[in-house]
Amino acid sequence: MSKSSIKAALLQVHSVIGLVLALLWAVVGVSGATMAFEDEIQAALNRDVMRVDASAARRLTPDELVARLQTAGDFGKVSAVTMASDPTAAARIRFARSEGGTRPSSVYVDPYDGHLLGSPRGGEFFATVRKVHRWLLLPGDGNGYGRKITGAAAICLIVMLISGLVLRWPHRARSVRTWLKPNLSLRGRGLHRSLHAVIGTWVLPVYLVTALTGLTYSYEWYKAGASWLLARPSATAATMPSKAPRRAADAAKADASAEAKPLGFDRVWSTFLEQQGDRYGRALLTLPAGTGTVVRVRSWPRGSSLDTARDEFRIDAVTGRLASADIYADKTFGERVLASVLDIHRGAILGWPGKLVFMLAAALMPLFTVTGLLLYLSRRRHRRLARPPVATLVPGE
Repeated sequence: MSKSSIKAALLQVHSVIGLVLALLWAVVGVSGATMAFEDEIQAALNRDVMRVDASAARRLTPDELVARLQTAGDFGKVSAVTMASDPTAAARIRFARSEGGTRPSSVYVDPYDGHLLGSPRGGEFFATVRKVHRWLLLPGDGNGYGRKITGAAAICLIVMLISGLVLRWPHRARSVRTWLKPNLSLRGRGLHRSLHAVIGTWVLPVYLVTALTGLTYSYEWYKAGASWLLARPSATAATMPSKAPRRAADAAKADASAEAKPLGFDRVWSTFLEQQGDRYGRALLTLPAGTGTVVRVRSWPRGSSLDTARDEFRIDAVTGRLASADIYADKTFGERVLASVLDIHRGAILGWPGKLVFMLAAALMPLFTVTGLLLYLSRRRHRRLARPPVATLVPGE
C-alpha cells in the first residue's frame, strides 16, 4: 500500500469520526473549560459565607456545629462536615439525599458559635455543568450509558489526534514555522486548513493528556490497568495495622450503641487530630452511606492547591479506633500519579498556569468542529466540480 493511499484512508477515518463526534467534543470541551476555575469562582462568589472574623474563642466540634444547626431548622440528615485550621474559614455541612433522590444544598456555619451563614451560590450551576461534562446529562448519571459514551469519545479523540498528526506531517518536518505558525494571509479553505492543523498541533499534548486521564472515569478495566501498571501490588489492600482486637462484649456494646443513636463525628475528630495535629489545612468527615460505623476523613495540607494531594483516614465513629490510613507522602511516584489523575486531567498539577492552558485548549474545541466541517464541505464541493461531465444524448441521435 502506497503512502498516498494510507493517507487517503486516514483522512477518511479522520473525517468520518470527526463528523460524528465533533458536536459532542465541543460540548465536553466547553463544559470542561467552564469548570477550570470553579474553586476560584466559588470563593469569589461566596466570600461572605465562606469567611468569618477570627476569634480567640474555642471553635466548636463537628457534633456541636451540627447540634446548633439543627436548632435553627430542619435541613435534613447530615452526611458530611468540612473543618478547617484557618481561623477565618467557615465550617461546611453537607446533607444526605432525600428519599426522592435530591440532595439539599450544603450550608456554611460559623465555627465559633454555629450560627448559619448561608448556602453557597453557584453550586447548582457547576453541578449541572459537571454532569454535562461527565455523562451528558443522560439518565443514570455515573451509572448510566452517558459515562460510556464520553469514554468512547475519548478513545476516538486519541485516534483523531494520531491520524491528524500523520496527515499534517510536512515535507520539512524540522521547520518550526511550518508546525506552529498559522498562515493568516490565506483565505477560505486554505485558512481553515491552516487554523485546523496548526492550532491542533498546539493543543495536541493537552488533548492527549485529558483523553488518557478521562478514560479512568469511564471504564473500570482502564482504571484497573493503570493501577496494575503504576501501583504497588499491595497498595490497594494496604491498611494501617490495627490495635488489639476488641473483646466480644465490647463489640456488642459498640454495635448496640450505634443502633441506639445516630453516628456522630466527635470521636472521629479527636482521633484525626491525634494523627494529624496541626498539619492539616482542611478536613472532610463523611459518614458511611450504609449501616457501617467507619467514617472516611480526607485531609488536605495547609496551602495545598491540589484536590488530590490528600491523606485519607478511616475511623470508627463508635470507638474512635483508626481502621486505616492512606498517607500521600508515603505513596510511590506511580501511586501519586494515580491519586492525582483529576489534577492532571484539568492541568491543576502545573498550578494556575496549567489550569489556564488546559482551559483555553478545551475552549478551542468548537473551533475544530467548525473548521473541520468547513473543510469537509469544501472537499465535497471540490470533488463534485472535478468530476467529468456526464454526456447526454440529444433527441434524435
